[in-house]
Amino acid sequence: MNKNVYFLSDAHLGSLAIEHGRTQERRLVRFLDSIKTKAAAIYLLGDMFDFWNEYRYVVPKGYTRFLGKLSELTDMGVEVHYFTGNHDIWTYGYLEKECGVTVHTQPLTTEIYDKVFYLAHGDGLGDPDKKFKLLRKMFHNRTCQRLLNAFHPRWGMWLGQTWAKRSRLKRADGKEPPYMGENREHLVLYTKEYMKTHSHVDYFIYGHRHIELDLMLPQKTRMLIIGDWIWQFTYVVYDGEHLFLEEYVEGESQP
Repeated sequence: MNKNVYFLSDAHLGSLAIEHGRTQERRLVRFLDSIKTKAAAIYLLGDMFDFWNEYRYVVPKGYTRFLGKLSELTDMGVEVHYFTGNHDIWTYGYLEKECGVTVHTQPLTTEIYDKVFYLAHGDGLGDPDKKFKLLRKMFHNRTCQRLLNAFHPRWGMWLGQTWAKRSRLKRADGKEPPYMGENREHLVLYTKEYMKTHSHVDYFIYGHRHIELDLMLPQKTRMLIIGDWIWQFTYVVYDGEHLFLEEYVEGESQP
């Protein structure tokens, strides 16, 4: 019998705009603890931190429960894959060396139990916003990353966390816009275009948008956007035969 494979994203741990941050982290850790004996692999599809930047001798304070649980999982032999999003780009080896996770900085096409998955955070895929594209290019630029790390961590972290807070507070109630429809949603349009030259993919799974979407596309392909771990506490689970988009409700038995 196959063990399950789990996918989740967008916890934005440490956000200055989320008042229930400590409760949120504990809930995430309890979920990870509840699946640790049932999981073959866990894919964290980006923005698990609201801002993460590693210095040579310093990493951000906090997150000890979450980081400790990741370390426990990998020590048990569970594969943990961490995708960088648009809030946690600045990772330079700490998560791999200390927590044992595999870090992905680009979308990944991989085979899981004989099915082909395309996995990505989702930022920059199909989004025509020129300002966002420019910011994304700057954030990924090595020179800009070195300049950020030239700041003392006190000021570098303050700068990053304040920027992330302002970005979230620009949205109504701190939440993303609702689903825009199949003909306007950037990730849907990107996926349809990608399928024209990659018809072998069975499942496309994304984070980033903070909405729940389970969409059937041509050729029996499914595309999912898997919500978040701020308000929705949703995840995808795959057992080798069936794939479900679920909500974590504490006190209920999980798949």
